[in-house]
Amino acid sequence: MYAVIEDSGTQIRVAPGDVIDIDLRDLGAKKKKIKFDRVLIVGDDQGDSAASIGTPYVDGASVTAAVLEEIKGAKIDVIKFKRRKGYRRKTGHRQRYLRIKIEKIDGPKSSS
Repeated sequence: MYAVIEDSGTQIRVAPGDVIDIDLRDLGAKKKKIKFDRVLIVGDDQGDSAASIGTPYVDGASVTAAVLEEIKGAKIDVIKFKRRKGYRRKTGHRQRYLRIKIEKIDGPKSSS
């Protein structure tokens, strides 16, 4: 089973057991789980015919993940330079991420 979730303006394909990095957010000291309600697609690995596609989100579908750790990404050097003017500036940046492990994908509620 897999799902496509939307988080911070990005779409991520996830499956149970996947470890992914998402943008850092304030969860509080004791919160160790995250629930994603903005699920775009829920499907089985059997093929495209078994997928539920949302408009824009799948009703009743959610993805639950456990928070593993807070990490920093690779360092990015930002350099400003103007030739022949003696102007040089160098700064760096390291984006902070939240590493999570996907535990469970709940499919859509069937309306029978």
